[in-house]
Amino acid sequence: MLNTIIFAPIAAAILYSAGIIFWMQKRPKPNKEMQDISDAIREGSSAYLKRQYRAVSVVAIILFVIIAVTLNITSAIGFLIGALASTLASVIGMQIAVRANARTAEVARQGLAPALSLAFRAGSVTGFLVVALGLLSVAGFYLATEDITALIALGFGASLISVFARLGGGIYTKAADVGTDLVGKVEAGIPEDDPRNPGVIADNVGDNVGDCAGMAADLFETYAVTLTAALILAVSAGVGNVLFPLILGGLAIIASLIGALFVRLGSTGNIMGALYKGLIASLVISGVLFYFAAKMFVPDEALSVFWVSLIGLGVTALMVVITDYYTSKKYRPVHSIAEASNSGHGTNIIMGLAVGMESTILPILVIVAGIWGSYSLLGLYGIAIAATSMLSVAGIIVAIDSFGPITDNAGGIAEMSNAPHDVRKVTDALDAVGNTTKAVTKGYAIASAGLAALVLFAGYAEELPTVLFDLQNPSVIIGLFLGGMIPYFFGSLAMLAVGQAAGAVVEEVRRQFREIPGILEGTAKPDYGRAVDIVTTAALKKMILPALIPILAVIAVGFLLGAEALGGFLIGSIISGIFMAISMTTGGAAWDNAKKYIEDGKFGGKGSDAHKAAVTGDTVGDPYKDTVGPAINPLIKVMNIVALLIVPFLL
Repeated sequence: MLNTIIFAPIAAAILYSAGIIFWMQKRPKPNKEMQDISDAIREGSSAYLKRQYRAVSVVAIILFVIIAVTLNITSAIGFLIGALASTLASVIGMQIAVRANARTAEVARQGLAPALSLAFRAGSVTGFLVVALGLLSVAGFYLATEDITALIALGFGASLISVFARLGGGIYTKAADVGTDLVGKVEAGIPEDDPRNPGVIADNVGDNVGDCAGMAADLFETYAVTLTAALILAVSAGVGNVLFPLILGGLAIIASLIGALFVRLGSTGNIMGALYKGLIASLVISGVLFYFAAKMFVPDEALSVFWVSLIGLGVTALMVVITDYYTSKKYRPVHSIAEASNSGHGTNIIMGLAVGMESTILPILVIVAGIWGSYSLLGLYGIAIAATSMLSVAGIIVAIDSFGPITDNAGGIAEMSNAPHDVRKVTDALDAVGNTTKAVTKGYAIASAGLAALVLFAGYAEELPTVLFDLQNPSVIIGLFLGGMIPYFFGSLAMLAVGQAAGAVVEEVRRQFREIPGILEGTAKPDYGRAVDIVTTAALKKMILPALIPILAVIAVGFLLGAEALGGFLIGSIISGIFMAISMTTGGAAWDNAKKYIEDGKFGGKGSDAHKAAVTGDTVGDPYKDTVGPAINPLIKVMNIVALLIVPFLL
């Protein structure tokens, strides 16, 4: 029965995804112009991912050999499974997204509801593949081997892919976006997604490799390592049913599949409300199923386990609400940045930074309350169950997130193909909501990453029962400071990479405007491929060093300074990393939506001085929210995973 509860939902998610792919092929095909643009985006995205994974495979092969030699072949195989499953989830999801963008633009001719349905369902393929492959790889490998060390190696494989995908995709998408906008919108005065801009295809490619493939790899890894950490603590705590975290994962897949059916546009035409209906239904159904699962599989502690699982679902709901408040165009934080833009570029930057800092307060209080409540009920294992419960609904969360890049591309394709105003009106409405959904899911990803990293640290501490992480121990304090430094060093390198790559795009777009007569008049076609190649090369070259930092830093601290210092190092990185990630992703999204709020006609609208200041803020916020902030998630988990792997050598 246990195997059925775990593996039947996996089969259901895969069948659902296959059905959606088949259904999508039956939707109206776009005209040739739309299809040509979509094909260019797909080819650019595929070319980038091929080159990215070719580069990552070199690192992966080296690590595979090291793990096989230093640990065992089972662990090396686990590492390979984690890496391949993470790659598969991100690649398949992105391939569906780049095939859905033009169809979404075409279906927009029929109205808002059909376009919303297509974009969400296409995004849901990514979401359900993430959780299905995550649960399949962890559950299947653990049940086959019952080897905890090998399972940790599986998590490490997923983490490796995640940090490269998040970082490389983030550098790509923001270098293309910033470079394209600086010359096109600011210097040349042409609209966003204008086909005359040589960087516009690179910009659209970036939406997919960053927000679709990157997010899929990120949450796949978080999901896998959370299940792994929960199994570690279940084994060490000697709980009655060590497979209970896997049961939660299976039941939540069923709940999310049902919840996806609730995503329908109501009579009010509220797009965000339609998406939230699906999320709320998934959370409620998960809660009901978790109650019966607790009664059946952990009867001795059923109520405590149930309440802890509700805490995890509650943290998810609160993180969504809080992030929506700080990033939506409807509320004070975004309005305050837009209003500050009236005074100029400097005040826009100051207000955006202030909003980003403020936005850390409520999420941290929610995370702290979740840790306190779950620990009070079930100790460290309670925190693991809460984190598992939170990650269990990742399917519907990633579906909502993937909706964003699909609608963003659909809007770009509609603009570039000169689609009728009614079509552009629909795609603009979807894109505006997609920008908020991407921000909301990043908030969820950060909170879940924080809890997952904390659970992994608990697993590290459990492996060292004789070691005390005493704050009076200078080794622990040294570790705390060094760990707190790493996210800043990592973030600095990532920001520099975006700035340098964006500069190369700026020069290329300027060159084409200067050297190819007729581009701005629309009589000559830009060389889109050149801009794509420039960003691809820059992103891949500049992702290597920062992506290796978490691995090398942990090994250096562990072997040079010892287990106590490494424990402090891990906690320091978690604390500074969470604050940085929340501040950057939320503040960056608020900057972006402040610009869009002004573009809706507020404070002078497009072309006004306030709008120019808002564009500057958005330019700063872009690498905040789409490069550094999201990449910190896998950073802190990779460090904890590597620490778990090297524990035997620190004893």
